[in-house]
Amino acid sequence: MPLTGLPLRRRELLRTAAADVLGLSDIEETGEALSTVAAVTVAAVLDVAVRKVEQETGPLPTRMAVLAMGRFGGHEMGYASDADVMFVHDPLPGADEESATRAAHAVAEELRRMLSQPGPDPALPVDADLRPEGRQGPLIRTLASYLAYYRRWSLPWEAQALLRAEPVAGDPALGAAFITAADDFRYPPGGMAEAAVREVRRLKARMEAERMPRGVDPALQLKLGPGGLADVEWVVQLLQLRHAHAIAALRTTRTLAALAGARDAGLVTEPDAQVLESAWRLAARIRNAVMLVRGRASDTVPTSQPELSGVARLLGYAPDSAQDLVQDYRRTARRARAVMEQLFYG
Repeated sequence: MPLTGLPLRRRELLRTAAADVLGLSDIEETGEALSTVAAVTVAAVLDVAVRKVEQETGPLPTRMAVLAMGRFGGHEMGYASDADVMFVHDPLPGADEESATRAAHAVAEELRRMLSQPGPDPALPVDADLRPEGRQGPLIRTLASYLAYYRRWSLPWEAQALLRAEPVAGDPALGAAFITAADDFRYPPGGMAEAAVREVRRLKARMEAERMPRGVDPALQLKLGPGGLADVEWVVQLLQLRHAHAIAALRTTRTLAALAGARDAGLVTEPDAQVLESAWRLAARIRNAVMLVRGRASDTVPTSQPELSGVARLLGYAPDSAQDLVQDYRRTARRARAVMEQLFYG
């Protein structure tokens, strides 16, 4: 089938992968493209979900918005990324809040149901676990309820999650209102309190101890391992929580853009910024290459020779030099870990 005959999402995913494999796009451009495809998909499915609910229960008594979170909000999605989101709604004038919340919840559930259905296209799971209280919290809240929660109950990890929040679908004014309000929590005036900073550090250490997959060499774990993606991202996010109230360049959802802002502001030295950026780029590129070679996700540098050889060739390594990729990653991650420990815990 010619490219123009493919469904839109599949065509754009194929176009993105082709540009990636041919070396026509870098990791930032690939992440931007994949995030855009996801955003368009979520927006289209949201419209369908609203129409379906309205056919069953009548006109929606509220306006809704979807906030992209995590890598989705950071424009850093990979080929296997979920769509991390939060749902917000705002009842129309005169509408009963309980009825409005019930209708908005039905729309959110329908959107998740439709995107989880098996089909010819790659799946796009919708993950709402970054909402307040995580899986234990309501799937959707009103804007007023979110603000009341963050003002009274917000934990450091919830403020940290907001660093990547960005409107992606639904009512633009509602999405913008949420983001304007969120700035007070993710860029706290005067910076994050020292007690909260200690809590963020404690959470990072706990995550490393509890979430590292068993039976995997931590040094080859691309996401949670020493010098992996999480190390770089938590360094950057802690700098944002502490300094973004005063440094405009840190007020971005993108990891590398925030890192550049921290470097320009003198919060990170040029050599340290280069070490962190190199580690983040290499880990992200390997994750994407593993997905393209295997057809399924993995957060670990391959150890079996066929897979490792395929990933290495895709990343531009010469034949019979696959082990160079492993050594390059170990060396890059080891340097990033040293920088991370100094900047994050120091």
